[in-house]
Amino acid sequence: MDIDPPSADDSGPPPPPLPPPPAATPGHPHFPAHSGPRVWFLDDGLAPISLALTRLLLAHGDAVVAGVVPGEYKGPRGEAFRAFVGEVGWKGGRKERFRAVALDARSVALCQAAVAEALRIFGRVDIVLLCRSEALIGAVEEMGQDARAVTLVREQLETNFFGHVNLVRACLPSMRARRSGHFVAVTGITGHLGTPGLGMYCSSQWALEGFCDSLAYEIAPFNIKMTIVQPNLEIQILTNKITAVPPLPPYAPDVNPAPLTRDIIAHLLDRLDDAQAEAPAEGPAEAESPPPAEQSSAGAQLRGPGAASLYAPLGAGLREELVAETVYALAAIGGHENPPARHIVSFEGVTSVKEKLKTVSEELEDFIEVSGAVDIARDAGEGGVGWGV
Repeated sequence: MDIDPPSADDSGPPPPPLPPPPAATPGHPHFPAHSGPRVWFLDDGLAPISLALTRLLLAHGDAVVAGVVPGEYKGPRGEAFRAFVGEVGWKGGRKERFRAVALDARSVALCQAAVAEALRIFGRVDIVLLCRSEALIGAVEEMGQDARAVTLVREQLETNFFGHVNLVRACLPSMRARRSGHFVAVTGITGHLGTPGLGMYCSSQWALEGFCDSLAYEIAPFNIKMTIVQPNLEIQILTNKITAVPPLPPYAPDVNPAPLTRDIIAHLLDRLDDAQAEAPAEGPAEAESPPPAEQSSAGAQLRGPGAASLYAPLGAGLREELVAETVYALAAIGGHENPPARHIVSFEGVTSVKEKLKTVSEELEDFIEVSGAVDIARDAGEGGVGWGV
């Protein structure tokens, strides 16, 4: 990639040893105690969460390897990242502690090459952040109405699930050899809650969480940790690419009473468009993907008759505000000696998940006799058919 500074193609000698981390400052999260600066690998350096986290980590004295899709780096989505590279100042050893590498995690070869580059430069990877995400909006029936919709479903799973699997597999050998490491996956409360109009997106989140929960048991003997971080629904959706499949008439809001995500997100995007129009200009590097003057609003695109892909019209201030809580949680949890297996960000998310778990528990109690009625082995008082035989 053409990144200056630094360059992913830099084949010079590795940088000098990382300096000791500076003392904590007021207003920053409490970083876990560790013997020296940590090396982070971010699978999507262009994401607002990654950009904000990178600023925080570099200020703390950590090293960051940011994976970047080359095509996105040169496009509108890469504007904020390019501005960051120019403004970071490269003071206090920051230049030696930051690298960008070409990475499209859907490719096994690119995952292996990016991890090898990180190991060549810094000698190790301590924490891997899995935050790459895209949201596919549409009712389940709408997902199969044509070949394009089916392709979008497959792309959703490739990005939100298989890409993370590829990167984890590429990182594991070096972590096992060092008997140290920490994977942190950013999903959402959609990992607990089904959401109408986000069936495929929720499926990708549940798949990733099931993978992570199973992986945690497999890597525990090697002293490698696994944490799932679940921010509110809007964090990962509004800060990443949103794609909507063509709508079907039976799911129109004036016909179907279900609170489908398409209309909810469209209304929210309309409000963001209005706010952007009223706000003073922030400069070319602040708007992630401003629509051309002749193009319809973001909300209208989601409601339109065809497939549409877009980024929410977020100004820099709103982006930072949206991701702030999640970024502080990631900085505090990453590399912790005893990290949580799952962390829900914000009281709102905790409340939603508690309500879901309460419903599941009540339903379990309502049907517990039915569940026990099929326990033939217990009723017979002797062995039955199954793995426990």
